[in-house]
Amino acid sequence: MSLQLLAPGEPAPVFACRRGGKSSFVITVDHASRRIPRHLGDLGLLPADLVRHIAWDIGAFEVAQQVSAILDAPLVAQNYSRLVIDCNRDPKVETSIPRISELREIPGNIGLSAAEIAARRAEIFDPYHWRIRELLDGRQAIGHRTILVAQHTMTDVYKSERRRMHAAVLYNRDRRFAGAVLEMLRREQHLIIADNEPYFVSDETDYTIPHHAEARLLPYVELEVRQDLVSDEAGQAEWGQRIDRVLKDAQRAFQIS
Repeated sequence: MSLQLLAPGEPAPVFACRRGGKSSFVITVDHASRRIPRHLGDLGLLPADLVRHIAWDIGAFEVAQQVSAILDAPLVAQNYSRLVIDCNRDPKVETSIPRISELREIPGNIGLSAAEIAARRAEIFDPYHWRIRELLDGRQAIGHRTILVAQHTMTDVYKSERRRMHAAVLYNRDRRFAGAVLEMLRREQHLIIADNEPYFVSDETDYTIPHHAEARLLPYVELEVRQDLVSDEAGQAEWGQRIDRVLKDAQRAFQIS
């Protein structure tokens, strides 16, 4: 028995723009929104929980929009909260639909039926990754070079521990382009830029980079910016302009090397 998750009139599961952008860069935002489908209510959480990092990557979408506009780069972003289904997790893993996030239990994710799980995948996860796949297929068909940029933000305090780094550069098997981005970011000596921490990309914990970049042998980078630095328009503009500069510089260095 199949279930319908999204009601008529609710926003589409994917936001996409600049499909025909001339840039080599394609930008993805796996955790762009804190929206919950009406059918799921509040997942048993308090309103304060749904504006925290557990629900979305605060500021990531706005930063990505800035970079996309400056670069004329295609942007694909998820329109529903990672608490519904995490679009950067393989649906086969237990954390795909989290029952606990950080230290908070998610009551609305406990005891789900197979049909409820399937609906979340079919209506949110699959359309997002189909859109990325279809975009990359189209670019490949016309010989348009692609560098994938996965934009994320991280909480400034995790399980009561303050994070000192301002941003982080993440990668899995292929460090080539990510290494160039790291070098460019570290030229700003007042910034602390982490190398593959506090997270790192892996097949077990990530989906977008392994399945869309590495599977196609595309250069890529995953960026994490501390959310308190991009929680307002001024910070989003500052980091959008910074990432634009860094990506362009890294691309030039990458092509020369």
